[in-house]
Amino acid sequence: MKIAAIEAIPYTIPYRHPLHFASGSVHEADHVLIRLRTDEGLVGTADTPPRPYTYGETQKSIIAVVEDIFAPQLIGVDIFDREKVQAILYRTVHNQTAKGAVDIALWDVIGKVLGQPVTKLLGGYTDSLRVSHMLGFKPAPELLALALEFREKHGINTFKLKTGRRPLHLDVEAARVLREGLGEEAELYMDANRGWSAVEAAEVLRRTADLGLQFLEEPDDAREVLGRRRLAANSPIPIAADESAANLGEAAREILTGGANLLAVKTARSGFTEAAKIVGMAEGMGIDVYIGNQIDTQVGTAASVTFGAAFAHTAKRAAELSNYLDMADDLLAEPLVITGGRIRVPEGSGAGTAVDEEKLSHYRTDR
Repeated sequence: MKIAAIEAIPYTIPYRHPLHFASGSVHEADHVLIRLRTDEGLVGTADTPPRPYTYGETQKSIIAVVEDIFAPQLIGVDIFDREKVQAILYRTVHNQTAKGAVDIALWDVIGKVLGQPVTKLLGGYTDSLRVSHMLGFKPAPELLALALEFREKHGINTFKLKTGRRPLHLDVEAARVLREGLGEEAELYMDANRGWSAVEAAEVLRRTADLGLQFLEEPDDAREVLGRRRLAANSPIPIAADESAANLGEAAREILTGGANLLAVKTARSGFTEAAKIVGMAEGMGIDVYIGNQIDTQVGTAASVTFGAAFAHTAKRAAELSNYLDMADDLLAEPLVITGGRIRVPEGSGAGTAVDEEKLSHYRTDR
């Protein structure tokens, strides 16, 4: 069975509650839905979230690279020749989320052909993941109220606090208020999105040393090489690489050169194939990983659950899976449900990314 066509469909869905953080803000999901069709009529689906302030991709650039560069080279390739597909994709530099979506759509088709859930094809470790929720920039009392609401309503008790603000006391206060209000049983960690310098990050770590934070993600720009390595070497908690480790090579570099000692894995930017390589590398090195959130829709979140539940190593920590709750609507045909702080893997063959056609027709912006 061969690839017959790849389609890139732009769409926009507004957020009820915009997310603000150090490197930008998100007010609507201006995403691209990728559809990979076979010569026998099967369709694989994936979602692509442009993040111009992180990876340099936009809706227009994703559509262009998928339809003008990737599709002409991939049409006619057997769907089971996954490494051949990877080789074709990686002739083109950057464009991480566009590549990731094509790979996920390919896996979705493979699962449907074989009549198996992709999570089982990848590893089949568990049927659900524990959920972590991201909290954006807000006054500390509002953050606590929101966290308490998510714990009461969804059973979520792990929270990522977006930080990277100046003055530093805003984020220190937020972390302290969350710890005091949620209690010791809550898992808390911070993500500065490169908003501080290494010196500022070290000061925040000093001021929050008594709060039992799990780790600090992207405290500063990883290109601040000496400061970043000094920070990671002396930090009392792990320093996580996220946007500085968007692919396998970058992840290896950050770990081997001391820029980080924990890795975020995001299927939206690495697909399933490269993400599995990152997880295998990390496990072999004794480095923990966690499933990150690209501010995903439910379609993207379903892919993250499918992947994260497949491996023991990715299932250890809570996964960032709940920020679709801030959206006004979504495209997923079978909506995800968070119960007791967990999301179950979508049932059925494929990656669980099937969309509601009426909603897609309503929200797409190319017609």
